Amino acid sequence: MANRLLAAFLVVLAGVITPYIIGFAGFYDAWPWLTFAPLAIPLALPPLLYAYAHALVTGQGPDRFRLHLIPPLLQFIYLGVGFSLPIEAKWDWYTGGHRAVVGPMLDGLLMVSLATYAFVSLRMLRTYRRALADQRSDGERFAADWLSRVIFALVLTLALHFSFALWDSLAGGLSFFQQTGLYLALSAIGLYLGVEGWRHASVRFPVPLPETQSETAAAPDWAAIATEYDARVKAAGWASEPDLSLPVVARRLATNTGRLSRAINLGLGVNFSTWINGLRAEAVARALSEGAEADLLTLAMDAGFASKASFNRAFHARFGVAPSRYRRGDVSKSDFS
Repeated sequence: MANRLLAAFLVVLAGVITPYIIGFAGFYDAWPWLTFAPLAIPLALPPLLYAYAHALVTGQGPDRFRLHLIPPLLQFIYLGVGFSLPIEAKWDWYTGGHRAVVGPMLDGLLMVSLATYAFVSLRMLRTYRRALADQRSDGERFAADWLSRVIFALVLTLALHFSFALWDSLAGGLSFFQQTGLYLALSAIGLYLGVEGWRHASVRFPVPLPETQSETAAAPDWAAIATEYDARVKAAGWASEPDLSLPVVARRLATNTGRLSRAINLGLGVNFSTWINGLRAEAVARALSEGAEADLLTLAMDAGFASKASFNRAFHARFGVAPSRYRRGDVSKSDFS
């Protein structure tokens, strides 16, 4: 589902760029009947990008998604009707009512739609990352930071263009030459999103478990329970498994995910990802204190880290220094608690 929605977004983006390409090439001057050709439907971009993000993190498209496509459908119908007009009437409407009223209105609607969908998408991704941190030790693999960067870049690019177009409207609108920067930026955004989407096309993003209800009985001693769980996980060496998750650890500890999650959050004061990666950092530090000769990346992978970046962050968070400084002996190597 996510891959199909991304493909649809890229097709629509290519359509948005196409009128600029043919206009810059002089096709509209040679064949004015191309005016209003229903190629660019930019109102479809925000809902499709939101739907892609939604499908990526939930495994399915948004509810009642067809309703989200009504504005772009109306834009397509409007362009289709304009395209079917006789050439004289078409040109009169394009240089008159369209340029003065409908065009600016559609641009404003695009910015409102993009801002709304961007806000909802970024909030959804932020919530997803928090849920992953509470349930998986490898959540950074599925953080989709690249998607957040695309959303920010798209909003910034179109906002700058809209501001400039609004200011320049007094001069009769922007020429194709003046719009070159906009379409180069849109092309770069589409290329970046396409490459990242292709890289993640076969990755199945985990769907976090729903939150469980809090226990109604007297609160247990979460610190003691967490200390016991921590000791058992250390003794078993489970943290060295790269894709370790909350349900897996709960099953091995003969408890449920809700109880384990509360023990970690309330007893240790961290989320699941921070806890497990802290244990992995301790394993690397212990190996260094014992004189391990292997390079740091090898030690990190053996400890269960999925990437060098996540290893460096977790190690610094646990010991306050970079792994290389720790190896040189800049801090004490005796604290593994």
